[in-house]
Amino acid sequence: MSGFSPSLPLTLDPGSPGYYLNKNMLEVVKQNFKNLVLTAPGERMMIPQFGVGIRNYLFQPNDSSTYSQIRSKINSQVKKYMPFISISDVQFISPDEGNDLSNGVNITIIYEIVPLSLSDALKIDL
Repeated sequence: MSGFSPSLPLTLDPGSPGYYLNKNMLEVVKQNFKNLVLTAPGERMMIPQFGVGIRNYLFQPNDSSTYSQIRSKINSQVKKYMPFISISDVQFISPDEGNDLSNGVNITIIYEIVPLSLSDALKIDL
């Protein structure tokens, strides 16, 4: 079975003697982009500046100032480590007030893989 890279998290593929694989470049880029957003600076060996560290914002105020910091960090990290991606929009959607999850936020990053002319969205719940 052929593919570009192992799909994370690693899961055994019962139809082959190995793990599930990313079958196209869209899946590879999306997985790498998600890793960039979720990795905290200092967490990756040999590249201490790598990562947005989205979980570092978990206990910050759920307001436009924090959203602006996150948006800026995402843009700067993409520019440095994934320059072939163009970010169209970063959307922050807060759950309704009065909901048990009113302190969370859903982040949707709409982007284009420029060399492939493919668009996609990465969704992260925080």
